[in-house]
Amino acid sequence: MENMLLVGLSRQMTLERQLDVVANNVANINTTGFKADRSLFEEYLRSPAHEDNFVRADRRVSFVHDRATFHDFSAGPSEQTKNPLDIAIDGKAFLVVQTAAGERYTRDGGLQINNQGQLVTASGDPVMGNSGPIVFQPTDKSINIAADGNITVVEGTGRTDSVRGKLRLVSFADPQKLVKEGGNLYSAGQGVAPQPDTASRVDQGYIEKSNVNSVHEMSRMIEITRTYTQISAMLQQQHDLHRTAVEKLADVPA
Repeated sequence: MENMLLVGLSRQMTLERQLDVVANNVANINTTGFKADRSLFEEYLRSPAHEDNFVRADRRVSFVHDRATFHDFSAGPSEQTKNPLDIAIDGKAFLVVQTAAGERYTRDGGLQINNQGQLVTASGDPVMGNSGPIVFQPTDKSINIAADGNITVVEGTGRTDSVRGKLRLVSFADPQKLVKEGGNLYSAGQGVAPQPDTASRVDQGYIEKSNVNSVHEMSRMIEITRTYTQISAMLQQQHDLHRTAVEKLADVPA
């Protein structure tokens, strides 16, 4: 097959995968605490010829290779909700939640209290404190979440604050090794261990919105689609050129 066709096909394959990444970002524009993914490209050089009887040196052909995707952990904008159970993390920390598959990590601070009095995420996973799940009593009121994650309440008719736990905040030496599992959750990759995070702060009554820039992502989607279409047209033109050349060659008298 001609090198031009191979290069064009390699570019189309990477564009298709890049479109999947961008589409997923667009689908999560309104997901609390969502972190966008980005594609990482590199040039892949390969010599098309492998004989040693050419006068000139072999030319190298540049193929397109999407080497990986990476997480964009830049902070999303904070939005005030005035809901005492909503929190936004100012820093690189993650909340620890308990799922059926084990501990997972999230930046989604839209929290709730379930029927058992546990502090849970929107999907119902218990949020972990330093001493386990955080549980409230039916008579608790005036929930306060301090900047360091310490949770206090006014219990019953009393006026003294009662401690219900402290949010377990963790960070990672290399967060790019975290694996997205859906549901706005991350799992620790192989050899990745969470470390207690004391530098990050918690803002009560706020949520961190998605860091996806809707205008930028929609522009990228249009750009990718147009590029794919242009390459398809170019490959079709190349195919037509080859077909015409073969047809004319067949008409040449022997």
